[in-house]
Amino acid sequence: MRPLPSGRRKTQGISLGLFALCLAAARCLQSQGVSLYIPQATINATVKEDILLSVEYSCHGVPTIEWTYSSNWGTQKIVEWKPGTQANISQSHKDRVCTFDNGSIQLFSVGVRDSGYYVITVTEHLGSSQFGTIVLHVSEILYEDLHFVAVILAFLAAVAALLISLMWVCNKCAYKFQRKRRHKLKESTTEEIELEDVEC
Repeated sequence: MRPLPSGRRKTQGISLGLFALCLAAARCLQSQGVSLYIPQATINATVKEDILLSVEYSCHGVPTIEWTYSSNWGTQKIVEWKPGTQANISQSHKDRVCTFDNGSIQLFSVGVRDSGYYVITVTEHLGSSQFGTIVLHVSEILYEDLHFVAVILAFLAAVAALLISLMWVCNKCAYKFQRKRRHKLKESTTEEIELEDVEC
């Protein structure tokens, strides 16, 4: 086999070097393709509250965003969309989800069954993806506190009714006492007047 001329070897080496450089750049871009930021990884809420599952992503091009929900009751897909297009919302979450172009979603009127893990997956058109998880805990409003307040209010109302009744009884007794006293004063005054008349 004959060796290649030196000029041809140089151009072949340059093209291999450029190819390797382009390949390395493509891998570098693919590995850094998607970055995902979740400002609040745990959210506590009460029943009937509206919750914002907030995220931010950055990537090259328009990605596909998918939210899934996982709990003791199973795993289900909530929504999938590309920013700027119509969202494909599952039947279980129709009229309960609002999507945003930054990847965030809002859940309306959450219930206890909405507690669980919400996983977002951002997939770039080149194939690289990134996922993150938000934990949502939904609790019921504590009616025990309201029950305690209701019992105290009922007790205070009963005490007030008892005091009003006692005041009414005391008023009646005082009125009778004053009436007897007036009657006695009237009788004693009448007797004094009669005695004076007799003495005259």
